[in-house]
Parts: sequence; C-alpha cells; structure tokens
Amino acid sequence: MTGAALIIGAGDATGGAIARAFAREGHAACVTRRSADRLQPLVARIEAEGGVAHAFGSDARREEEVAALVERIESGVGPIEVMVFNIGANVPESILTESARKYFKVWEMACFAGFLNAREVARRMVARPMPASGRRGTILFTGATASLRGGANFAAFSGAKMALRALAQSMARELGPQGVHVAHVVVDGAIDTEFIRGNFPERYALKDQDGILNPEHIAQQYVMLHRQPRDAWTHELDLRPWCEKF
Repeated sequence: MTGAALIIGAGDATGGAIARAFAREGHAACVTRRSADRLQPLVARIEAEGGVAHAFGSDARREEEVAALVERIESGVGPIEVMVFNIGANVPESILTESARKYFKVWEMACFAGFLNAREVARRMVARPMPASGRRGTILFTGATASLRGGANFAAFSGAKMALRALAQSMARELGPQGVHVAHVVVDGAIDTEFIRGNFPERYALKDQDGILNPEHIAQQYVMLHRQPRDAWTHELDLRPWCEKF
C-alpha cells in the first residue's frame, strides 16, 4: 500500500472513476462529499475491486473542516501523496438574472474550495523530507471549457474556473521547485453522466461514436500525471472527444 489519494468531490462519474483508478494503483482512496453517506456505493465498489477506500463528509468551503480532514487522513490513513480537486458547480444563469448569492457560491465551490484544500495538502507535502526522487506529491485540479473562455450564461462558472486555473499556475511555479507536481486538467466536452443523458440526449447519442468523454479514460490521465518523472512534468492537459471543436 502506497500513500493516500485524496479526491475532493468524488461524484458518481469522473470523481468516482479517479478514486477507483488511484485505488487500483495501491493508494488508499480518501473520497469526500458534503455527505459521507452518498459515498458508500463508491467505497463498496472500490473494496469489491480489491482496493482500500475511506469516506469523509466535509464541506470543502469551510477552512476548519478542510484542516480537520487533512489532519485526520495524515494521522489515521497515511501521507497524502496525491490530491485531486474535482468540484464542479456548473450552474448556468443569465447575467441579467444572476444573484450575488449564487455567483458567490459558485466561486466558493469551484475556486475558493480549491485554494483551501490545495493549501492544506501542500503544507503537509513540503514539510516532508525530500525523497531521492525529488517528488513530494501531486496536486491536480479539474478544469473545464470555462477555464479557457467565458460563454453566454456562464459568467459565474467561467469566472471561478478561470481563477482556479490561475491558482494552479501560481502553485505550480512556487511548489514545483519544492518537489510538488501541480497540474490543471481542462475537460473540454460533455462527459458520460446521468446529467448529460437526461438533459442533453442529442449529445449523449454521440456516445457510441466516442463523441463524449468516458470518465474511466479521464481517470487514466490523472494517474499518468501523477506517475510522470519530474524531468517531463505536464502542467496543463486538455482532454476532449475527437469531434469537439476548439
């Protein structure tokens, strides 16, 4: 068993697939959502596949809860070798009807929470003795099309995701020399989820043509980033179906 892989926002699709992928690599998958009860099916699946998983209920926007979560994992499970921040918060709304409360909440979930969790984990990583490999750990952020450009009705989401991308860049420049690999993954396209199936059936129909992203294939790229030697670190990786325009 290697160290822990902390997945912030381990949902039913991408986040869950990432947790399962790291569990297959021998990591203890530490998965979080605001309600730990919703994680039990994922924990059961990881364990059925021969992996180790721990579920934690934590509000990623609350500093005291984030600090307590990291301490609990580091002291009770093992050192966090990789952290994945995977909270979405994609809530479209016209700028004419957007409320200040919802705009702020989207930023809290998609950006501020990323800062809190990454900071706490980075503090633990850089405090460890530098190993011979020169690699103290990996911090990965899930981005989106909105990380690169703002779309109509996506002012809140685009603002938060662009800010998260800037956070990742700043952290990479500061922490790379200290042995922490920070990378940002732009997921540019629809993902095979119940949300896409129910709300965008015409897009979901492209699944049989490899026209939407498979969460399992996304997860493979996160594992690849964690494995990379430090002489060939990727900072930003974009993933999209072959038919997606960009």
